[in-house]
Formats: sequence, C-alpha cells, structure tokens
Amino acid sequence: MWRRARAMLALLLAVAVISLAVFHAGYRQSLNALAQRGESDLSLAADRLTGQLQRYQDLAVLFAQHPTLRSVSAGAFPGPAADLMLRLADRTGVLNMAYLDDKGQVLAEARPGAVPETTYVAEAIARAQEGALGTGHGLAPGSALRSYVFAAPSFAPGGGVMGILMVSVNVELLEAEWRGDRPAVLFTDETGQVFITNRSELLGWQRGPGLRGLSPRDAPAAEVAARFIGGRELWHIDWSPYLPRRVLYLERDLPKVGMLAVALVDAAPSRRIALLQAAVVGLVLLVFGVALLSARERRRVLAEANAGLETRVADRTAALSGANTRLRREVQEREEAEAALKRAQSELVQAGKLSALGQMSAGLGHELNQPLMAIGQFAENGALFLERGQPDKAAENLIRIAGLAGRLGRIIRNLRAFARQESAPVRRIDLVQVISTALEMTEARLAGDGITLHWTPPSDPVWAMGGEVRLAQVLVNLITNAADAMTDSPRKRLDITLTGGAAPEIRLRDTGTGISDPDKIFDPFFSTKEVGASEGMGLGLSISYGMVQSQGGTIRGDNHPEGGAEFLVQLPVATEQV
Repeated sequence: MWRRARAMLALLLAVAVISLAVFHAGYRQSLNALAQRGESDLSLAADRLTGQLQRYQDLAVLFAQHPTLRSVSAGAFPGPAADLMLRLADRTGVLNMAYLDDKGQVLAEARPGAVPETTYVAEAIARAQEGALGTGHGLAPGSALRSYVFAAPSFAPGGGVMGILMVSVNVELLEAEWRGDRPAVLFTDETGQVFITNRSELLGWQRGPGLRGLSPRDAPAAEVAARFIGGRELWHIDWSPYLPRRVLYLERDLPKVGMLAVALVDAAPSRRIALLQAAVVGLVLLVFGVALLSARERRRVLAEANAGLETRVADRTAALSGANTRLRREVQEREEAEAALKRAQSELVQAGKLSALGQMSAGLGHELNQPLMAIGQFAENGALFLERGQPDKAAENLIRIAGLAGRLGRIIRNLRAFARQESAPVRRIDLVQVISTALEMTEARLAGDGITLHWTPPSDPVWAMGGEVRLAQVLVNLITNAADAMTDSPRKRLDITLTGGAAPEIRLRDTGTGISDPDKIFDPFFSTKEVGASEGMGLGLSISYGMVQSQGGTIRGDNHPEGGAEFLVQLPVATEQV
C-alpha cells in the first residue's frame, strides 16, 4: 500500500511540474502572439490619430498663404478673411480659426474667442513667429473642451513672418470615430496626462515620472501589480468595469504629435489558452501515468499470482494424474455401458417387432391358410378339367393359383422385412407404399375385430426422408394400439390420412376410449391397458417415439374433440432424387 501511495505521489508531483512548465511556455508564446497583434492595433490607432491631425495641419499650412488672409496684414478690411475662415471651419469641422499678425495680435477670426489666452496657445504662436509650424494642446479656459491647435506662419515677399494662421481642432470629434474600440488605447502628453483615449473614463488620468500605472487627478494612485513574463510587461488593474483586469502593456512614442501612445491589451485569453494547454497535457500525462502504474501493479500482482499458481499446480499435478486415471476408467465404463444400452435398445426394438408379429400370428396364419386352401382346391379342379379335356378351364385355375402364390409371397416378404433389424440410414421413401405395407400386415387384425378402415391413398407418391422398415413398425404399433383401444367400443372406425408438402404428415384417428394422460403417453412402461400377460409392458409407443426421432421426425398423440385418440407423425421432406 505504501509503495503504491509513494508511486502515485511521485506521479502527481511530476505531472504538476510538467504542467507548470507547459503553462509558462504556453503563456509566453501566447503573450508574444498577443503582443504582435496588440502592437499592430496600437500602430493602427496611432496612424489614425496622426492622419486625422495631418489633415488639419495641411489646412493650416496651405491657407496661411491665402491672398485674402495676407491682405489683412497689409491693412485691408478683415471681414472677407473672417468669412473665409468661417466657411472653412464649417466645412472641415475644426473648432475655430484665426489670423494673427507677426506680434500675435488677432486681425481676423471665424468665431469670437478663437485665440484663448492659454500657455499651449502662446507656445504655438511663439513657434510660428520663429517661422516654424507651431502645435499645442490643452483644455479651453473655463471648460472641459480639449483642443489641439496648429499655428502656421505666413511669410512676407521680402522674407520674415508677416502673419500667423491658427487652426483649433476639437479632440472629441477625433475620438468619436474610434471610441470603445479594442484594445484600450491612451495618448499621454509630455506631462504623463491622458489627453486622448478611446476609454472616456481614463481622460485626465496622470502617470507619474518613472511610475507604472495611472491615477486620477486629485486622487490617490490606483493600485497596479506589474510583472514581466518573457520580456512582456503585464499589469493587474482594477480601474473600470470596461477595462480588463489583467492587461499587456504596450507603448509607442509619437514625436510628430508630441505624445506617447499606450495600449492595454486583455491578457486573459492568453492565460486561459495556457491554462487549457497545461490542463490537457497534465490530464494526458496523468492518464498515461495511471495506466502505467496500473499496468505495473497488474504485472506485479500477476507475477505473485503466477508464483502461487505454479506452486498450486505442482501440488495438484499428482492428484490430477490419479484423477485422470480414474476418469479414463470411468469413461471406458461409460462407453461400454452406452454400447450395452444401444444393444439393449436395438434388441428391445426387435423384441417389439417380434411381439407385434406374435400378436398378429393368428391373423397372419389365417391370411396364409386361406390362399393355401384355395391353391389346393384350384389344383384339384385343374386336374379334373384336364382329365375331361377342358384345358381352357384348367388354365384359368392355374392363373388363379399363380395369383394366390404371389399374394403369399408378398405377405411373407413383408413379414421378413418387418422382422429384420434395419441398419440402413434414412433415405427417400414413398409414404403411400409404407402405409400400404403396414395395412397388409394388420389387415387380418382389423377385419377380425370388425374395424372399418377409411384410407384413400393419394394418386401420386408422397416422398419423405426416413427408414422404410422402422416407419412401417411405427405404423403397425399405432394401428394395433388403435385396434386394442376400440375393443369395447360400439363404433369401430380407423381413419388414416396422408398429406404432403414441406412437412409430410400421417394422421391416425380411432374411435376408442382415448388417452387418459396425453403428456405421459410416450414415457416407457406407461400403459392404459389392463395388467395381463397379453397386454404388453407399455413400451410400444416409447419405442415408436425413439424410432421417429431417429429419422428426424416428430410424433404426437392427443384426444380428438369428437372422441377417440389421434396420432400425428411428421417427417422431413425428401431432398434426394430417386
């Protein structure tokens, strides 16, 4: 027991170690694939932002040299310039536009208050006064409206800056196109503040210098648990119900717009994939390990059982040898007993035949005596006709003598066939001929007892598989039993019918007393006759049952609804050809 427990513990420990290794390897691999997709998404978001801002930058640079705007610097009326900038603002969706002189004073504006007094606007104007494109971003004074401004210089014919076109872009309009997309993308300025994002709940959050994570303005820093797996930075955060808890941190510097692009990619699917891989590997290893341990345990148990079995076999070999000797003697005795039983059964069948012949001897003697007496009489008459010179009359008597001799020969031939022991296998026989033979042998008995026979043989032979002599004996037994049953009956009639088809049938019905117990009619030594020297021992039907079974047929006996008994003999249809 301790050995199995130790082996199972070692298996579990090995499976746990391998599964953990598979988890880490799968997690790193999955994070690398996730990082590649996340970097692609981050690049796409950064390119989209810079592309949107580029349109407004091009607008500021191109229209800074517009003649209508430059005429204002020369002292022209500012109305046409203001109308032009208002039309441009309406068509492009910018927040506001204004044209300034080289000192930064407003000469014309699309809407009042186009140049708020803020630091980021002042820095953009100062950059344009130097002859370069100035940019800046921040909140409008007194509101939460975020804007990104471009200040493009307009150069004088002789050189130098003669005016500045400032374009202010509404950042919320830029975010509207990709707010809510995945992954979460943040754009932080040089101070670490989130200025543009597709997650509005993170606007204004601040990232401290050298710190991980973000924190709301004027609030304690949010907790961030950071770790590195395979060179990838993972954060565990709880900032918003719309942000994943476990994220992959990716960043990209955007010097063109002066911001840092950050992507927070959901890392939970990668972790689930790694866990699933580890679970599958662990399960497979566990199954194979358990199977291996089970096989090892079975081999050990089988080895122990085999050793014990060999000992038991060695102990019982001697006893089995003696038992085999005794068994061979018993088999020999049983074979001898079976051979004796077969001889007894054969002798019993033959005895039944001879008993039937003995019972029919009186009738058969009468059958033989009548033709013999007639032959003698016809012979005397023939001699007299010859003496008188009447050869025709003598020839008629000789013909009659020949017919009677043929009848005697047929009777004797049937008796000899009935009396011999048939050893031939079943063959194709004509049931009409078999019934006729049985009736010839019992004709005297039926006539002597006054029994009316109803038998109409079919015009064509009815073929079946069986033994001709054995089947004739069965029919003789059934006919004599029917005659015995009708001894005291006022109405004595025997009906025999033969039908062919797939299962040829022979039916014998009498008008006797019937069968007292049909279920026991074929049992040995069962008899409904009175005990006496001339009534038999109750073996006739039992012998008949065995003979029919040996020919592949069946025999049944039962009481007929209109009185008397009825026996049915069925035989297999003939399959051979004559």
